[in-house]
Amino acid sequence: MLLYRLIVSIFATFVLARLVLRRDWTALRQRLARSPARPGPHLWLHAASNGELASAKPLIAALQEARPDLPLLVTCNSEGGVALAESWGLPARLAPLDLGWVARRMHRDWDVRAHVTLESELWPNRIHTCPGPVFVIGGRLSEGTAKGWRLFGRLLPGVLGRLSYVSAQDAGSLERYLAAGLPLAAAGPVLNLKEFYAPDPRRDAALTAGFDRTHTWLAASTHEGEEEIVLAAHKLAQAREPELRLILAPRHPKRGDAVERLIREAGLSCARRSKGEAPEGCEVYLADTLGEMGLLYPLAGRLFIGGTLTDRGGHTPFEPAAYATALLHGPDVANHAAPFARLAAAHAAIEVTDATALADALTRLAASERQDALGRAAQETLQPATDMAQLVAAITQRLDPPE
Repeated sequence: MLLYRLIVSIFATFVLARLVLRRDWTALRQRLARSPARPGPHLWLHAASNGELASAKPLIAALQEARPDLPLLVTCNSEGGVALAESWGLPARLAPLDLGWVARRMHRDWDVRAHVTLESELWPNRIHTCPGPVFVIGGRLSEGTAKGWRLFGRLLPGVLGRLSYVSAQDAGSLERYLAAGLPLAAAGPVLNLKEFYAPDPRRDAALTAGFDRTHTWLAASTHEGEEEIVLAAHKLAQAREPELRLILAPRHPKRGDAVERLIREAGLSCARRSKGEAPEGCEVYLADTLGEMGLLYPLAGRLFIGGTLTDRGGHTPFEPAAYATALLHGPDVANHAAPFARLAAAHAAIEVTDATALADALTRLAASERQDALGRAAQETLQPATDMAQLVAAITQRLDPPE
C-alpha cells in the first residue's frame, strides 16, 4: 500500500498542478471532493468516461426505479462523461483523486451508502473508505493489468476482499479476479453492460431522407490509418455497385479536416455533418460530430466496426448489432474478444483484413435480403445472457433497506 500511496500522490500532484496552471478552479474543487454536495443519502456510481457511462444507462434507469429513495451521484474521469450524466438530469462530478482523505470527504459529504464502479475502475482508497457495500459491474481484469497489480504486493487481494459483488465482463476476467483473491461468494455471473444497449429512439428526418439503407454503408469509429483502407474499399465496391454511398464517422471528430483531405485525395465527393452540409449527392458523408452514432446506425444496411484494422483492439459490436445491421470487422478485436467470438461461432459477422477483402464483403452483401439476414443473426447472437432485473436484484439485496 505504501508504494501505491507514493504513486497516487505523485499523480495527484501532477493533476492538481495542471489544473492550477489552467486556472480551472471548478475541476480542481471536484478533484478534491470540495464541490457542493446535495443533501441526503446517495448511491455513488463511477465510470471512466462517456462510453462506459452510456453502456450503464439501462442499469442506471433500473436502479432509479428500484431504489427511488437512494439518488445517484455519478463521477467520471472525463468532462465528457460528466456532461453526459448531467444531460440525463443526474448530479455529476469529475472523479475525486484516490487519496484517502479525499475519498473519505466524498463519502461523508454525499452520505454515500454504497459504491458502484464500472469495468476496470478499481480505486483502492475509494473502495476501502466506503461505509457501505462496493460493487463492480462489467468488471474487466486483463492478464497485463493483473500482472501490474502484483507490483503492489497484497494491495489487490485486499481490495477484492472488500468487494460485495463482482459481475465480470468475461470468463477470463472472472478467473483472474478469483485467482487474485475475490471471495467466491462475491462472484456474480459474467455480464457485459454493453449487451443491454437499447437503440436510440431519436431520428433525423433530413438524414433519413438522404440515404437509401440498402445502398449505404457506415464505417463507424475509425482511427488514423483505417480511413485510407475504407476509402479504397469504397471505390472498389462502388465500381460494382454504382449507387453505393459511404458514411464515414471517425472516432475523434477533431480529425475531420484531415479525413476530409483523405476523401478528396481519393477523388470522392464529400459533405460534412459538422458544417451542416446536406448529404444528398455526395459519395462520402463525413459524420464528424459527437454523440450522434444512434442517428447514423439506422441509415446503413452494412457497417464496418472501426479500430479493428489497427492495433487499438476494436470498438463494441453491441451497438450496431442492436440495429440489425450487417457487421464487418478486422482481426483486431481484443477489447471485445468475447462478443466477437460469439459472432464468429454463429457466422453472424464477416471478418476482413484489407481493402480488397472489405470491398468483396460489401459486394456480397449488396442485396437487402443478405444484409437483413446477417444483421438479424448478429442481433440475435448478442442478446443479453443475464436479465437486468437479476442484476439489479443482486445489487439491491446487498443495500440497506429503504428508509
